[in-house]
Amino acid sequence: MKKFLMLILIFAVQKTFSQKEIRKVSKNPKSLTEAVNSDKNKIYNSIEIEVKPKFPGGTVKFHQFIDKNYKKPNKKPTLQGFLFANFIVEKNGSLSDIKVLRDIGFGTGQELIRVLKLSPKWKPGKQNNKQVRALYSLVVPVQQ
Repeated sequence: MKKFLMLILIFAVQKTFSQKEIRKVSKNPKSLTEAVNSDKNKIYNSIEIEVKPKFPGGTVKFHQFIDKNYKKPNKKPTLQGFLFANFIVEKNGSLSDIKVLRDIGFGTGQELIRVLKLSPKWKPGKQNNKQVRALYSLVVPVQQ
């Protein structure tokens, strides 16, 4: 009898606290359109898409572009380290939502944001032969 009651208790607790997604089917076609549109604006990680976003000319040209345009701050000429940033490559190839995740200080993060805003349009990422928004991560070494 104790085992039976314990089983019922476990079942009741599991049923109460289980995570279950309930979707309501709407008869309103406008809400269905909104659900489809929200998928159109999804931001894909560069790893999960078929064709990754690309700088015109490839990664070598991108690093040359950063080296050419990035100005190291004069306040600290011996400053060294790495900047970690990420941004979104939009469907039209422009960069948006540029964030510096790890900054070494003295204005290095703001300078990287300035340089990335100067960047020409990229070739956007593709998923199922459609251009998509893609998150791109970047590590920039700052050396003497």
